[in-house]
Amino acid sequence: MHGFEHYGIIETSDLSNIDFSEIGETSENTIRYNLANTEFIIKWNTTPTFISDGSVVPLQTLTHEEALLLMQTAEWSEPMPE
Repeated sequence: MHGFEHYGIIETSDLSNIDFSEIGETSENTIRYNLANTEFIIKWNTTPTFISDGSVVPLQTLTHEEALLLMQTAEWSEPMPE
């Protein structure tokens, strides 16, 4: 069991609005960024206040399985050397 039910893709410009006490990451240093450094992913079980009050609007909301697939894309992972 992975432990988290919801994953959200957030624009990096919203980073200052994230309350890390409400999500599964502890700081901006522990979140996963895309390779362009324009988006990051957060995880939660109970909808964080900053999302429910509209302070932060995720670009996309994903399940655990969807998040794993996204992390394997070219936008989120360096290609393996051949």
